[in-house]
Amino acid sequence: MEKTNTKTRVFSGVQPTGNLHLGNYLGAITRFVALQAEHDCLYCVVDLHAITVFQDPDELAHNTREVTAAFIAAGIDPENHIVFNQSQVSGHAELAWIFNCVARIGWLNRMTQFKEKAGKDRENASAGLYVYPNLMAADILLYHATHVPVGEDQKQHLELARDIAQKFNNDFAATIARAGFADGFFPLPEPLITGPATRVMSLRDGTRKMSKSEESDMTRINMTDDADAIAKKIKKARTDPEPLPSEVKGLEARPEADNLVGIFAALAETDKESVLRNFGNASFSSFKQALADLTTSKIVPIGAEMKKLLAEPSHIDRVLERGAARAHAIADPILDKTKEIVGFIR
Repeated sequence: MEKTNTKTRVFSGVQPTGNLHLGNYLGAITRFVALQAEHDCLYCVVDLHAITVFQDPDELAHNTREVTAAFIAAGIDPENHIVFNQSQVSGHAELAWIFNCVARIGWLNRMTQFKEKAGKDRENASAGLYVYPNLMAADILLYHATHVPVGEDQKQHLELARDIAQKFNNDFAATIARAGFADGFFPLPEPLITGPATRVMSLRDGTRKMSKSEESDMTRINMTDDADAIAKKIKKARTDPEPLPSEVKGLEARPEADNLVGIFAALAETDKESVLRNFGNASFSSFKQALADLTTSKIVPIGAEMKKLLAEPSHIDRVLERGAARAHAIADPILDKTKEIVGFIR
């Protein structure tokens, strides 16, 4: 395998847990599209991560295809970059086991997402949910990815991936050096956190993240919503009595206003300052109308293309199969060398 990699390689993934929404689009998929211009990209539907909580098998298969359709409909190019689902490349699970033996219990105990997802009944959570961050590290490092687009809530997991890479490099330093890797075997991946709406919040509560698990559909804009549904949800989005401020500082302590301005800025590919220059001191009713029009113009065409792609599941499956073959070509030599470094007889 190559011992140097002069090109930057991006890896990221989306869980196939159903009901893709605006938060997934702005927090991840739009950045995936933009990153294609400057990086070699692998975009993964992380179905192994999804089963850390029980998934209906038929729904999991449908949701995997839905995420793939969203990638393609939004502008990800599966010919020039790699789109695949995680479970088709067994190296993710194999490297995750090695990393289970490298990572420390104390590191995992500090992961706030496990505490949030497991809640008070931690004894009933799956072991997979607990070691989820080690699998995430394997996802990234299996390809020697140099950069990972992450939201603020995933930054801690990327820091753990860096810790695991560093510990592996230290633990096996002598073997790695003999193999000719002077700077360590696994790179320390860097986060890519960009854009004004990296964390999109609920339309009904600006202190809670937009989520597919919320009972009310009014809390989110789904990627397959039509124009009427989008307009209705934005019109009914929670706000406060004051008009929009003219400066970003005025959004402090106004989470709902801040969220809507951030969504507008991200969809318009601008910043909050520019939005407030245009809408500062305006009523929410006029701003919401403009936001609904903008959101519709961006989301409805993607939703329509997703529906068209989902009507031909065999085409999506071929995209995933081809992507998995290309992912194997990168991952297999890295996994083989990892096993050699650890001391496994090949």
